[in-house]
Amino acid sequence: MKKFAFILFLFNFYFCNFLQAEDKLDKEQVFTFNAGVAPQSLDPAKIDGSPEGIFIRNLFETLLISDKNDKPAPGVALTWSHSDDYKTWTFNLRKDAKWSNGDKVTANDFVFAWRRLVDPKTASPYASFLNYMKLKNSSAIINGEMNPDQLGVEAKDDYTLILHLESPVPFADLLTQFYVLSPVPKKVVEKFGDSWSEPKNIVGNGAFKLDSFVVNEEAVLSKNPYYWNIAKVMLNKVILLQIQNDSVAYTRYRTGNLDISQFPLELLDKVKKEYSNELKIGPQLCTYYYELNIKNPPFNNNKVRQALSMALDRNIITDQVLRQGQIPAFTFSPPVINAAELITPPEWSKWDSSKRHQEAIKLLNEAGYNQNNPLNFTLLYNTNENHKKLAIAASSIWKKNLGGIVNVKLQNQEWKSFLSTRRLGQQQMARAGWCSDYNEASSFLNIFLSNSSNNTSGFKSEEYDKAISLAYKAKTEKERAQFYAEAEKILYDNNVIIPIYFYTTSYLVKPYVKGFKIQPSQNNYFKDIYILEH
Repeated sequence: MKKFAFILFLFNFYFCNFLQAEDKLDKEQVFTFNAGVAPQSLDPAKIDGSPEGIFIRNLFETLLISDKNDKPAPGVALTWSHSDDYKTWTFNLRKDAKWSNGDKVTANDFVFAWRRLVDPKTASPYASFLNYMKLKNSSAIINGEMNPDQLGVEAKDDYTLILHLESPVPFADLLTQFYVLSPVPKKVVEKFGDSWSEPKNIVGNGAFKLDSFVVNEEAVLSKNPYYWNIAKVMLNKVILLQIQNDSVAYTRYRTGNLDISQFPLELLDKVKKEYSNELKIGPQLCTYYYELNIKNPPFNNNKVRQALSMALDRNIITDQVLRQGQIPAFTFSPPVINAAELITPPEWSKWDSSKRHQEAIKLLNEAGYNQNNPLNFTLLYNTNENHKKLAIAASSIWKKNLGGIVNVKLQNQEWKSFLSTRRLGQQQMARAGWCSDYNEASSFLNIFLSNSSNNTSGFKSEEYDKAISLAYKAKTEKERAQFYAEAEKILYDNNVIIPIYFYTTSYLVKPYVKGFKIQPSQNNYFKDIYILEH
């Protein structure tokens, strides 16, 4: 402990000297952040949403993490390498990584976690993620055809993890950053079963540990004393609020009870005027879209799907409703993500609005919808002011542009119910958003594979699956990009979704909060944040 205390002293001494002369570290080092909603779970194998990622990235640590420039950096793995054919990957783990109970983190913890992820008994919404990595036998295990212990992940020894892939994946290391691939403590899981991730039982290996958790109110995290890099973790306490209403969050920010916050869209001009130095806007590798259930009427008809996509004026939503630099989207994959450079939007996206609207009405007429038989459907969104505003805007645009022959009923559900409705395929149209799990176009396109556990649209296409498969086998980046472009074209030819815009993120950040940066990947780790005296 004396050695550790000395190291901590040296770090704080040199760190403080880097601060401006007038800046001093706050003695308390408490940081308050709004996670938006209560997470559906704190078990990495049971989650699939952005709010959950905020918790998991700070309670757990994956093999690789993202650095401050959003580039891959060592996490639990110190070094990693691959075979010439990209089918065998070796990760050398750091020997000072520990769980929050003091136990060592070993390669076996990753083996146990990943086997558990694909085990049908776990029913993970992200089970298919290891299919994206082409990890040996993952698909057969998910389908119940093989046992989880036959998964292509091996602990050669306590600190050497080897991945055996069925086919080459040159970017497999990028995938290991995703939070569902966090290790989990076998001993704790086996002791408590599914309740292992409850606040009173949970054990993690991240920079913070969970002290308390009141659903829909707040969670309190504190510094994990066993974290391998604790000497560089400045925050002593993190308070994660769960405020769904942006107006309430904004009020908390203004009264000094929230350090970073989002705000209602309609207050943008006010925020720019009053908090110009605190407003931070940055890009994200995310797409906002409406998902269509193409298995059931009315969206089992492609003409109906295309009509709605053609008739939606995205620029009205981005320029008049959002007004934060969002870009109208006509494809699923953002143009700035790696290997998406050959993806082009549909030809009709270049038409003027009048021509698009006329063609959309024609398509609806051909599908049997007109003044005497209007198109009626329900648009589902999770409870949030901004989702509601966008849904109202979209329904109004459709009604106006399609000659009044479309009637949209809006329905909102709380987060957990919303996710469940989509997984069960009970939605007609649903608000959706997808953010990159890693910086490569496959992170978007993989979710519409026929065997993807993230595919809640009902879309299945052998042609699409083949294009993605060929992309993985491509020998060059250009060839891979070409197959991704083919897959994207299949998506918009079938109008599986209605892309709306590519995200930007806006935050108000208190001047005394340092170390926070908007990451396109959203891989924000609170271990990088520190608080100045204020």
